[in-house]
Amino acid sequence: MRLLPIAAVPFVLIACTTAQPGNSQESAAASGALPFTVTPVADFDAPWSMTFLPDGRMLVTEKAGKLILVSADGKSKTEVAGVPAVDSAGQGALKEIVLAPDYAKSKRVYFSFSEAGQGGKGVVLARAVLTDGTSPTLTNVERLFQASPYVEGNGHYSGRIAFAPDGKHLFFANGERQKFDPAQDPKSTLGKMLRLTLDGKPAGDPGLTAKGFHPAVWSYGHRNLLGIAFDKAGNLWEQEMGPKGGDEVNLVLPGRNYGYPIVSDGDHYDGRDIPDHKTRPEFEAPKVSWNPAISPGGLIVYSGKMFPQWKGDLFIGGLSSQALVRVDVTGTNAAKGDQWPMGARIREVEEGPDGAIWLLEDGGRGSEGRLLKLTPAK
Repeated sequence: MRLLPIAAVPFVLIACTTAQPGNSQESAAASGALPFTVTPVADFDAPWSMTFLPDGRMLVTEKAGKLILVSADGKSKTEVAGVPAVDSAGQGALKEIVLAPDYAKSKRVYFSFSEAGQGGKGVVLARAVLTDGTSPTLTNVERLFQASPYVEGNGHYSGRIAFAPDGKHLFFANGERQKFDPAQDPKSTLGKMLRLTLDGKPAGDPGLTAKGFHPAVWSYGHRNLLGIAFDKAGNLWEQEMGPKGGDEVNLVLPGRNYGYPIVSDGDHYDGRDIPDHKTRPEFEAPKVSWNPAISPGGLIVYSGKMFPQWKGDLFIGGLSSQALVRVDVTGTNAAKGDQWPMGARIREVEEGPDGAIWLLEDGGRGSEGRLLKLTPAK
């Protein structure tokens, strides 16, 4: 049974296949344990990411390849034309969408998507001008960068984007495509954090480039990077989905090897052991890891005024865990904070202009694909 949206309640129990009477979601609702009010705002078809325009409207990507322009109140939705063809099989999608640092002047947006091409499939970084009005359209679409090599399969594209504080670079996450070894291959961009110019030119770590790495590589030994964000001090935080367990939050540093698939705090899905990070100290260890998995989706560093007690902390969506996860950050150290049950798979977390926290359900496995706004509990 689908629950009808409620204007604003201390907690919204979301209809899902796993919700049963007496479960933790209902217990949280009954006890008022959640420190925020959850307001459903809109519904989407398998949304993947979102960003805010300066006037409070939103751009939301959907897995199948649609980009939706949404009014600030969520009541109006208009499809944006001009999106390139997307291969959405498996974990493929129209993925990240972010505004250019000079959006107010250029009207440019940067986005990523998965596609089929020579050799298989891969993830692409692109940018375009958002032409607004009654028929919003992406114009002057430019392909800036694509993963290398393209390989067969439909998993672990990553595709997250974050602009560097210097205003001259962006970071682009490339997953290892469920192929394991490319994460350690210096010539491949798979399983890597990449640094590029705003025009998509490689600008990786000079030390790695001198060792023969692909010139875009900033760090390596990653698995499926599904959230990246800079904090106020300029530190780059990243979360990635581990294998069977071993989900991670990392502080990304130039030239470092994060160990996958040689080490992980999880195991292979077929039950084979992977040595833990502590057995190989030469690899950069995660700041936080989870076992059992939370299946992280989306990441923000909170900077708003609405929840001042959490300023500087990380917020992560939980897919299999159906949760919103907070990681407590102090400088360059991190520790597990709260894990709030949300009753649905949470694909994306975003901070609104007023400091509210916004979530996208991913629309899979009983999750409805709703846009939710979190404000302090009354």
